[in-house]
Amino acid sequence: MRTATRKTAKDGLANRAEFLFTTRFEPFWNLVQANGLLRRMANGRLVDRAIAKVPPRPDPLSTRAPYTSWASLTDRRYDGRHLGPVLDGLDNLPSPERTAELFRRSAETVLCPKSTVLFAYFAQWFTDGFLRSDRAQEPDPRKNESTHEIDLCQIYGLTEQATEELRAGELGLLKSQTLNGEEFPPYLYADGTKRFPSITVAREEQVPAERRGDLFAIGTDTANVQIGHVLLNVLFLREHNRLARELGREHPTWDDERLFQTARNILIVVLIKIVIEEYINHITPYLFRFFLDGTSGHQRARWMRTNRMASEFNLLYRWHSLIPSSLTVGGRQRTIEQTAFNPALVVEHGLGRLFEEAASQPAGRVGLFNTDPYLLAAEASSIRKGRAVALAPYNDYREHCRFPRVTDFDQISSDPRVRDGLRSCYQRVERIEFYVGLFAEDPRPSSVLPSLIGRMVGVDAFSQALTNPLLAPRVFHPRTFSPLGWNTIRTTRNLSDLLHRNVPARDRPYLVTMTRTDWRRR
Repeated sequence: MRTATRKTAKDGLANRAEFLFTTRFEPFWNLVQANGLLRRMANGRLVDRAIAKVPPRPDPLSTRAPYTSWASLTDRRYDGRHLGPVLDGLDNLPSPERTAELFRRSAETVLCPKSTVLFAYFAQWFTDGFLRSDRAQEPDPRKNESTHEIDLCQIYGLTEQATEELRAGELGLLKSQTLNGEEFPPYLYADGTKRFPSITVAREEQVPAERRGDLFAIGTDTANVQIGHVLLNVLFLREHNRLARELGREHPTWDDERLFQTARNILIVVLIKIVIEEYINHITPYLFRFFLDGTSGHQRARWMRTNRMASEFNLLYRWHSLIPSSLTVGGRQRTIEQTAFNPALVVEHGLGRLFEEAASQPAGRVGLFNTDPYLLAAEASSIRKGRAVALAPYNDYREHCRFPRVTDFDQISSDPRVRDGLRSCYQRVERIEFYVGLFAEDPRPSSVLPSLIGRMVGVDAFSQALTNPLLAPRVFHPRTFSPLGWNTIRTTRNLSDLLHRNVPARDRPYLVTMTRTDWRRR
């Protein structure tokens, strides 16, 4: 139990004032949200303020070289970077494996008071769509395989060839099969033979032989890695095919290509809307509820630039501590390893039931000393990547994001174990690495995330979502999506809406929420 307190002197006066204003004065924020004009103005202003916490893209440097060149600005096979490399001053650090021990969970999961496992599933699945480190046999830590867009490659694939393999070739549909009365992707293997040449499986050597035949063919190499990926891939595949079928009934003269591309456009924007109106609103401690505003003036904002995934963004989204050591799946407690590469669990127990189980179970708290040992190798890999591209220290990123630099460990965390662990590894706060420092901070009240992660997520999540070409003024209208699609976008607000359109009906709705039902604002 914590007995120490965290010293807040280095939080910054402006930051403390902004946090107080946005998390208190509920009658004021209720008034703002009740008035359409005030609501749109507040939404635009708060989004702009969140993104303006760091200088706008394009970043002058990338991982291609420690100086600016045309190639470094345009070759998106290399990560962008918020800050330039630090080439000296951080020598004699403990090994990545030793440093990763700062993340190791002990006997029990420290639970998040706000988030459910469904939030953990969605965060992992969503970000795996665009945070894609190099997959070469000998990966280059500077490179990526990202499309740098929210494009639902999770179900459509990363290349045109993969997309063609996954399409049914008629009525705008993706290939699927019916199992236990529900729609699922096709199997990747048949009689031991791979049927989809462009679809790969991450860490396929780890797939138990008895599960290989149960792997689904869909989207990207992470599609079958964890059960959360499977749940969300199946849900979005069903919604694509539902949209394609409805569009076909509304527009009987449209060919397969137009039906497919229109359903794809609709579903990408539906995902962006869920990201903003459910996912980001869950993360933030604000009383104001963000929404997707197609009438905003963001197109004139300084940050309205082409997307580029940054090394820092790739690392800050590795929320392994969200995953509890024991997951409720099909009415049983299972280890993470038992649910990995096991899509048969979704077929056996059904989509609705497993979504409800995920929404009924608390996630872990984001932070140090809370990662299951099964995932500890991923923490060491993250530390190794940060060092390989010579990321600046944690304190440099605090300053970059308009936080004062910390000068002592008690300004980072109230947890004595965290303070002692940091002191043991780094001796001085100036030596703390970016990746470790992110997770060392205490979570903010009423939020899911610590301060620096929260700020950087706000910057990149909003600027990543709202720069999507489908939201451009000359594109974002009913002619692009059809009246049916436009109404779908307008009326979809969360995963629950999506799920209940795509599972067999029952006498009561399924519980589908990223926020715990017992959570209370503090």
